[in-house]
Order: sequence, then C-alpha cells, then structure tokens
Amino acid sequence: MPALIFDIETIPDVAGLRRLHGLPEENLSDAEVAELAFQQRRAASGNDFLPHYLQRIVTISCALYSPGQFRVFSLSEPDSGESGIVQRFFDGIEKYTPQLVSWNGGGFDLPVLHYRGLLHGIAAPRYWDLGDGDYADSREFKWNNYISRYHARHLDLMDLLALYQPRANAPLDDLAKLMGYPGKLGMDGSAVWTAWQAGRIAEIRDYCETDVVNTGLVYLRFLKMRGLLDQAGWAREVAMVRTTLEKIDAPHWREFLAAWKAEDAGS
Repeated sequence: MPALIFDIETIPDVAGLRRLHGLPEENLSDAEVAELAFQQRRAASGNDFLPHYLQRIVTISCALYSPGQFRVFSLSEPDSGESGIVQRFFDGIEKYTPQLVSWNGGGFDLPVLHYRGLLHGIAAPRYWDLGDGDYADSREFKWNNYISRYHARHLDLMDLLALYQPRANAPLDDLAKLMGYPGKLGMDGSAVWTAWQAGRIAEIRDYCETDVVNTGLVYLRFLKMRGLLDQAGWAREVAMVRTTLEKIDAPHWREFLAAWKAEDAGS
C-alpha cells in the first residue's frame, strides 16, 4: 500500500475564541484575541500552546510514497478554506486507503484533524472504519485501523521509536540532522502565527513541506531498519527522493538540497 506522509500547520482559531468568550470584532483585533488566549493559557499551564480544539488548520502538506515514486504536495490556504483542506485530506484516505506516516501525528495532527473535521461536518468513513464499515475488506480494519495506537495503518514514527514512552520522544529536527538530513529550515511551529499575521502564507506551506520530506527520509531509514529495504534498495529510494526534489524549481527545495549534502544522500 502507498504511504501518505503528512504534517499540518495551525494558527489560533480566532473566530472560535471570539465565540467562546463573547469578543466582538470591533473591540479586539485577531492578534489581541490570540494574545488574550495565550495569556490565559500561560496562567493555567505555564505555556501558551492552545488546546487541540482551538487550533485552526491552514496547511496540510503530504508526501505520497511508494517504491520508485515520491510526490510532495500541499492542501493549503488561500487556495482552499479549512473545511476544503480537511475534507480533501480525508477524501484521499477514502479513495486510496494509504498507510499514514507522521511525526507526532497521534499526539497532535490527527486529534486536531478530528476536532476540525467534526466542527466542519466532514465525512471520513474509511478513516473511522473500525471493522464495522460497509467496505468489502472492512473486517480487516478491526485488527488494523487508523485509530488504534498500536496498529499500523497510521504509523506515528515518533511514538513508535520511543516505544510509546513520552520521556523517550525525540524532536524530528534533531533526529533528521543527526542522520545528515537538513531538518527545519528558516521556521518552526512557534513562528507560524507571526508569519500568518504578516501574510507569509507561502512560507508556512513551504516550511510544512520540508518537514514532511524530513519525516519521509526518516521513514525510509526506518524501513531499512525493519528489513523492508536492503542497503541497495534504501540508497536507491533516497536517491530517488533527492532527484524528485531537484526537478522542482522552488526556493525552499533549493535551500533544502543545499543543506542536504550530496555525500549524505546515501550514507
């Protein structure tokens, strides 16, 4: 089955915060509404990371991988609104039933997608199949579905490599760099809200795409560790990813490739 490697970028759900706290637009700007929520969160928890249900998705970046093929794309504002972004993501699962691959997808990305899908009235029957669906192979989903933590249809690499022990979790940026890959370039999740307010939507999308490719490269190394790729096969797939990126004429991929030294591509 193909692997769909994915990552999301979010901003505070300002409209939701206004609704919850009765804050009319004429009184406070979006930035002021978000800052109020950050201050309340810091007072309650010591950090300003908002709860999952108050995160609004602005980009879902994906890499579709199967042996010999690698394609990177994004579902992103302003091309689509949040409802369309989320529905298209789940439509892809409905059509292709891929293996989902993420870094901390179980801890962040998927719960956010669940809440936003629920708020927008999204349909995602294949994703939620637990062995009781109308599909011919639905019974298989009782033992291997997208929802259960220890099943393989969603592979949360961070969670699995830490053996489901949060204290053993590793940051993707650090692990990718330790392997010789570029890691994060120019932005991290904490900078997304600032970039959004400045209208730098394309930069958010580009950052998300590079994170997805970092995850994809770690995933290929994991397939090698599992014995699903031998040394020659792994080197071939990594080279294929690099060649794919070299064919895309975009600044973020040129920067990514410059940071990914050629001698690291097959080591």
